[in-house]
Amino acid sequence: MRARRFNQSSIIERAAYDDDAHSLCISFRQTGKYVYYGVPAAMFDALCKAASVGAFFNEQIKGRFRCRRDPERKRYGPSARPADR
Repeated sequence: MRARRFNQSSIIERAAYDDDAHSLCISFRQTGKYVYYGVPAAMFDALCKAASVGAFFNEQIKGRFRCRRDPERKRYGPSARPADR
């Protein structure tokens, strides 16, 4: 697993890439983690080198790969399910 933190990005906090599964996990600052499947390793490398990580994501990754919200992420806010009592 390779990972990178993006301190300068206002949208993306960090990204991790699993070479064996060809999956990319992106942690967004506002919306949480999403896992993208079938992502080539070169795409992660290019993301890490991009001048604007957010722009690269929007142009090269968003909408191009199957993705799902990370099930380990806890939901908060108005749309979260109330805790069982």
